[in-house]
Amino acid sequence: MFFKCVFGIIFLDMLIQRENLRALISKIHSEGKTVVATNGCFDILHVGHVRYLEKTKTFADYLIVLLNSDKSVRSIKGPSRPINNENDRAEILSALRCVDYVVLFDEDSPRNLLDEMKPDVYTKGADYTMETLPEADIMRKNGTKVEFIEFVQGKSTTKMIDKIKK
Repeated sequence: MFFKCVFGIIFLDMLIQRENLRALISKIHSEGKTVVATNGCFDILHVGHVRYLEKTKTFADYLIVLLNSDKSVRSIKGPSRPINNENDRAEILSALRCVDYVVLFDEDSPRNLLDEMKPDVYTKGADYTMETLPEADIMRKNGTKVEFIEFVQGKSTTKMIDKIKK
């Protein structure tokens, strides 16, 4: 469980369990609202992440962040990562006003989770195109609109770690 503080009032905000995600999205859709999803490690949150997430939120009513678990991050980034554990990363993300829900996943790719949840919109960094996007077939199959977002130049977790090491 996480606490979200807005104007000095603390609200209980739960990390959504994967098995409850479809029901949540069905409820959101029944209210005539839309869902945008994105994914990532979000290991050391920086301005590039914040701007990316804020832009992502503009595409729908609710933003659900698919967060790589510690196991997944280690598999992708190596044994020295993540720097921050999954619970800390999820809590930090949930504190951002643009993030509505966070869901952890253990796989290297969110393909299966995206196929399960069927968001209205999916965002990825502009270093991808529909031709290079690993999830493109899932997005096409489910009719999910894909938006590509430009990165903030010079801002990355890897660059931050390298700078700290110097």
